[in-house]
Amino acid sequence: MGGESTTRTAPHRGGAKKAPAGGRTGQRLSGIAVALGLVLFLGGFAWGAVVYRPYTVPTGSMTPTIHAGDRVLAQRIDGTDVRRGDVVVFKDATWADAPMVKRVVAVGGDTVACCQKGRLKVNGKVIDEPYLPAGTPAEISNFPTVTVPEGRLFLLGDERDNSVDSTAHLTDAAGGTVSRDAVDARVDAVVWPMNGMLVRPTGFEALGGISSPGPLRTVVALVIAGAVLILGGAAYGPIAERAAASRTRKEPAGGR
Repeated sequence: MGGESTTRTAPHRGGAKKAPAGGRTGQRLSGIAVALGLVLFLGGFAWGAVVYRPYTVPTGSMTPTIHAGDRVLAQRIDGTDVRRGDVVVFKDATWADAPMVKRVVAVGGDTVACCQKGRLKVNGKVIDEPYLPAGTPAEISNFPTVTVPEGRLFLLGDERDNSVDSTAHLTDAAGGTVSRDAVDARVDAVVWPMNGMLVRPTGFEALGGISSPGPLRTVVALVIAGAVLILGGAAYGPIAERAAASRTRKEPAGGR
């Protein structure tokens, strides 16, 4: 018994449980990043779906601001929120049976006339309209002063010589005006082609407040941030495994 060997056999490494690459803290942070990214990504899409509606503009009456066939995003608004200079989507049975896109140039109580040296006049003020095609007048022909009834809007297309707008309906009972209630949405951006947000119509600021841009930029930022977090969190595990494998290959073999 005294000469009996007491040598112990070391356990095989193959039986040891492999730790997750990158460590537990890294794995937890990766999971949190993916979860947060999903919240931001899906939340941004949900917010955008509630606030915005997509439309395809059927005609070129809003050229050069919006061309025929362009895809736009329009913010759902109440007609009472419409301001001068807004590009709105509306539907009026006396105009057409389909949604139309025009620019609001006058609201209830305003007087609108054309033209003074080729420029539109609202409430006696000459309006600067830089969104019109370069070198073109506000209208191809003058029209008499129109007083817009309360609760109604006077709308024109930016392509004034090729737009069936309020000037084409001056002999109607409503004098070419459209009810605020007919407005469904306000165009915020052209998304296809990706021309971006519409330029704010500063020429109407002297007559009162103009509309502020909708939350589209915030919605897009949330979606992008969410996508980055999801991709970054999902990529952490494979990257950590490759880094661990690379370190293992570089370590020198131990002595026996």
